[in-house]
Amino acid sequence: MVDPDGFVEGRAGTNAVTAAADPLVAVLLASLDGARFLRAQLASLAAQSHRNWCLFVSDDGSCDETRAIVAGFASEAGGGRVRLCDGPRRGFVANFLSLACHAEVDDAHADYFAFCDQDDVWHADKLARALAALAGTPDEGHPARLYGGRSRLIDGEGRAMGLSPLFTAQPSFANALVQSYAGANTMVFNAAARELLRRCGPVEGVASHDWWLYLLVSGAGGRVVYDPLPAIDYRQHPDNVMGHNRGWAARLDRLRWFAAGRMRRWNASHAAALEAHADLLAAPNRAALAHFRRALDGRGLAALHALGKSGARRQRPLDNFALALYALLGRL
Repeated sequence: MVDPDGFVEGRAGTNAVTAAADPLVAVLLASLDGARFLRAQLASLAAQSHRNWCLFVSDDGSCDETRAIVAGFASEAGGGRVRLCDGPRRGFVANFLSLACHAEVDDAHADYFAFCDQDDVWHADKLARALAALAGTPDEGHPARLYGGRSRLIDGEGRAMGLSPLFTAQPSFANALVQSYAGANTMVFNAAARELLRRCGPVEGVASHDWWLYLLVSGAGGRVVYDPLPAIDYRQHPDNVMGHNRGWAARLDRLRWFAAGRMRRWNASHAAALEAHADLLAAPNRAALAHFRRALDGRGLAALHALGKSGARRQRPLDNFALALYALLGRL
């Protein structure tokens, strides 16, 4: 269904409209020994067509020139536009979530927020495109809004390597229960979505900050927009904490994660975190979570039935076959 602004419901269109206002975007960058690529990322931020942004950097104890590079960029940007703080030193997920909840971020009174990795390159219209997509979402339901999408993959030298997978199923809580729909480095979200993160605090044990945000926004009944066109260059190199999920090798890795219990641990951690904050979820999604919990705790046909009642589904048929199989085996 196409809305009046030309967006496909659940997906951003190519004819993005321009928001009438000039919203402030707080960019949230978590760093650790990122000197090799950080200058290119900061240059792409400075080159954004949407000019009204500020930058918060949470550094997790860099031993290279990262902090000096940030300081130099802050001096160039001027006006207190860039702020640097110390991270919690408990891994990249804790770094991003603690930054998203940081009291100093409150002081910016930003309208929107954007996760930012230290080694990517943003296209010049990345923020403008995201803001236009979010401005085009209907106003009904929970006010939280989240944008994410595809990435262009590049290697350490900036050479193109293809695109991340194109997802075709509409974003939903049912999908979020078992899969994140976009990389955090593509995500832009509004103040209501950030408030969900802040109310939960820097939760422990979730697989990633992007997946957790997708769970919260979709679970609360907010709007999630998927952009099929890439707005960033996602750099692939040996020091990546998380790589892309493109191709058969990545799919086989996911099947191995199921077999090794990695997905089971993530699913259990997410369910526990959501249950602890069930008051934030819309009533139908609380019911779906209860069915999903029964699927996690059971096995055989009972677990398979509970999985079906939850509606949980991934984007690809092979992955959904794996979900059903591991539900039967009691390893979901």
